[in-house]
Amino acid sequence: MSSRTVQNVVVLMGGPSAEREVSLSTGRECAKALRTEGFHVAELDAGDDVVERLKALAPDVVFNALHGRWGEDGCIQGLLEWLRIPYTHSGVLASSTAIDKERTKALYRAHGLPVAESLLAGRDEIEAAHVMPPPYVVKPYNEGSSVGIYIVNKDANSPPKLAEDAAQVLMVEAFAPGRELTCTVMGEAALGVTEILTDGWYDYEAKYAAGGSRHICPAEVPEEITETCRDFALRAHQALGCKGISRTDFRWDDSKGAEGIVLLETNTQPGMTPTSLSPEHAEHAGYSFGAFCRWIVEDASCGR
Repeated sequence: MSSRTVQNVVVLMGGPSAEREVSLSTGRECAKALRTEGFHVAELDAGDDVVERLKALAPDVVFNALHGRWGEDGCIQGLLEWLRIPYTHSGVLASSTAIDKERTKALYRAHGLPVAESLLAGRDEIEAAHVMPPPYVVKPYNEGSSVGIYIVNKDANSPPKLAEDAAQVLMVEAFAPGRELTCTVMGEAALGVTEILTDGWYDYEAKYAAGGSRHICPAEVPEEITETCRDFALRAHQALGCKGISRTDFRWDDSKGAEGIVLLETNTQPGMTPTSLSPEHAEHAGYSFGAFCRWIVEDASCGR
């Protein structure tokens, strides 16, 4: 889409998911950056009246800053396709596939990408006995931002006790030891690789609280590891059919070289908050935050 045809942008943010606060932060940052790039920007907190408000605002493009369910699982994408409003990031199929971690893993495997062993299990089964040998991780299979994750250590005698609001079906995944790496894809190019350092698990607080984690960009790893992660991130982006930007997360057991890399997930709506990773990747590639947001808007379309 030519920048000459885009004047009015609606930044869609907030919404009802567990990642609402992150989305609001992403939306505010992107709206501010787009205004500095000369766009006329309206911020829209996605509620029950989202269709009516979108029709009234009649934007040239919707910048999708929603995270989690309804925002990055194909739901809002389908609505925007129906309304014929060009939008950013991935389309219906890629979004609905990538939000489902087990379906994503099936695609990874089909394309020769390495993953940790996992299965889906009911919460009663998970609480009754170990469904796989510890150590393992229990997590929602259709949420992001490390929401609702349980780590079961190697010496755990009993299975985890889940929160009352935990889903009825969850993913149980063999714990992948090693270092936390991530890579953003922008269009058809894999950008740099970042290593994420935390004092503990890279959970919701570590991701979004100031000082919760440290990012080393570019990661201080062998060139073979950087290039392998970049190759895997691009292949994951393409296998899922992603558009615009995506970010793929890895664990790397550095005692095994490139054989120690496993893919965890691909995020089709990477965070764009002050502590987020994709803007850092873009900056390292020569894009200011404003230019990065402009690129995302100019990439917008229907039929994604």
